[in-house]
Amino acid sequence: MKTMETERLILQDWSEGDADDLYEYAKNPNVGPHGGWKPHESREESLEIIKTLFLGKYDCWAIVYKENGKVIGTIGYEPDTKRPNIACKELGYAIGEEYWGKGLMTEAAKAVIRHGFEELGLDMISVYRNPANTRSGRVIEKCGFTYEGTLRMANKIYDGTIRDVACYSMTKDEFESLQAL
Repeated sequence: MKTMETERLILQDWSEGDADDLYEYAKNPNVGPHGGWKPHESREESLEIIKTLFLGKYDCWAIVYKENGKVIGTIGYEPDTKRPNIACKELGYAIGEEYWGKGLMTEAAKAVIRHGFEELGLDMISVYRNPANTRSGRVIEKCGFTYEGTLRMANKIYDGTIRDVACYSMTKDEFESLQAL
């Protein structure tokens, strides 16, 4: 995948050598459950996630913070199963708690959104969040997504809990309008 650089971040391919950094933020019980996944229990589990998901199943980047050279999060795309008949990808992301509230995820998301529309030729990008995750809601809002509504009892997370899902999207035309501002 294409390496991208923003003011404070480098978005690059994951490597097995990133397992320690992934484990450092993914073991935090305040990070994964917001996205529906369980906190990592070991470095080996983080390594397995890199091998099977980040290097295999998903199109995702490791988010490297230039200030310290560490991988502090992940961002990427997967097919949007709710929109199988158009060029649409679902955006997903996670970042270590110590980096919350600094605008870093918004910075990464804007780069990935631009890549999606300008280089992948997507017609639409969607993003879904736990309605209780207001921080993710702020990222989505700052990026310019349109709120579509909430699907009630739509997502079963790692511990069996059923949650609502707040749904957002952005079309290519909406993206282009935002760029003109």
